Amino acid sequence: MAGADNFGVEQSRAKDAIEWMNEYAKKNKQKFEAKTTGYTMQTIKFGTFEIISWTGEWPAARNIIRKASSKNRAKVMESGYHEKRDLLSAMFGGAEFGKVYSNGKLVGQIGMDRKSNRWIAKSENLI
Repeated sequence: MAGADNFGVEQSRAKDAIEWMNEYAKKNKQKFEAKTTGYTMQTIKFGTFEIISWTGEWPAARNIIRKASSKNRAKVMESGYHEKRDLLSAMFGGAEFGKVYSNGKLVGQIGMDRKSNRWIAKSENLI
């Protein structure tokens, strides 16, 4: 996917993290640009995430979001993972999963669903 709104940054650190991610991508000549979407996703175990919209390449996006976690000492959510299922059910969407990183280390997983075209946390697991 060339653009998505399925990454999140800890709300209190979102502005600094997004600035850092965009500068990092530009400096390293990677195809990636992030901006806020204007809405948040609340979780019980991980706090509130500012959902970000991004354009670029998946490998660069995943790499940059993880680095942002350690460089900005922020929790980030890297999603875009789906259940393995047959092709027909995959075409109709459904649950998506995200990995939560804190200070660069994997700390949990979030199950998400869409409601009114926004992501909501459906399940949360600590690792």
